[in-house]
Amino acid sequence: MTKPIFYHAGCTICVEAEQQVAKALNAEIVHLGEQPERLSEAEAAGIKSVPAVLLNGGVFHINFGASLADLKA
Repeated sequence: MTKPIFYHAGCTICVEAEQQVAKALNAEIVHLGEQPERLSEAEAAGIKSVPAVLLNGGVFHINFGASLADLKA
């Protein structure tokens, strides 16, 4: 199993998911608002919106907080 990656944008829903889900999974945490250079990586992995977890090559969208398109603007 590869290390999960948790992508988020810093909104309230994202921070709560980070505290409850990402840390429980010992996931790498990627704040796309602070690391916009990783947007293309998230998009290539199949992330459509955040918060989301990339887990074993599959994407789990936790809730629709923001689309990646919104983060690119």
